[in-house]
Amino acid sequence: QVQLVESGGGLVQPGGSLRLYCAVSGSISSILSINDMGWYRQVPGNEREFVASMTRGGRVVYADSVKGRFTISRDAVNNVYLQMNSLNPEDTAVYYCAAGFLIRTRQIDYWGSGTLVTVSS
Repeated sequence: QVQLVESGGGLVQPGGSLRLYCAVSGSISSILSINDMGWYRQVPGNEREFVASMTRGGRVVYADSVKGRFTISRDAVNNVYLQMNSLNPEDTAVYYCAAGFLIRTRQIDYWGSGTLVTVSS
């Protein structure tokens, strides 16, 4: 089994930046079996939407709404980061870390519990 724990959310003014962090733990074999890791976000009342993902091989995909503003990265032990710049109120959501075979197509085996990002003046 794999556990994902997000951190780094908070309140930021429009135009500001935040860096989210997803810590991965669990059995080594399960962690090594993960191909793709990334982020989704959800506003209450809306469907959870894809934000960004990065495969073990380094292939990166971004949602159109965050391209050029968000950057995903992944370290050697599969912890995942999301650098968010030029934030606007539409980015306000709970951000969830996800891990599995192919995040963008919802082939997801593990979810974190989420971290709240609020963009407001």
